[in-house]
Amino acid sequence: MKEKVRVDKWLWSVRIFKSRTMATTACKTGKVQVNEVNAKPSMTVEVGDTLKVRKNGFDMLFFVVKTIEKRVGAPIAITCYENRTPQEEMNKYKDWYIGKAGSEVRDRGTGRPTKKDRREIEDFKTDGENVWDGWEDWD
Repeated sequence: MKEKVRVDKWLWSVRIFKSRTMATTACKTGKVQVNEVNAKPSMTVEVGDTLKVRKNGFDMLFFVVKTIEKRVGAPIAITCYENRTPQEEMNKYKDWYIGKAGSEVRDRGTGRPTKKDRREIEDFKTDGENVWDGWEDWD
């Protein structure tokens, strides 16, 4: 175990980002701070550092417990940091995630929806309110 590791490599290895390229890009665009200082990808982190990461509109705060260079499984990765994200930020994530159950699915072999099917789907989604009603009054 090394004492210091590049910040982009550490963020990727503990599975905060899916790829090292994404971690590097986040560092370059100023979305990663180490101890309140904007981090370049080559900046090093060590045990005891605090990382602030802005990802998908959410501000996450991590405390480095262990430094690792290679990507590991999720159960091991969790032991390498403490998630110190404020509760209101966690609630913001939960509020955003509610209702995002999954994509719509159509039975295999039914083909594309017809115009009639599309209208029925739109009516169902908008509780019967036709989106186009009232456009002739619009000036």
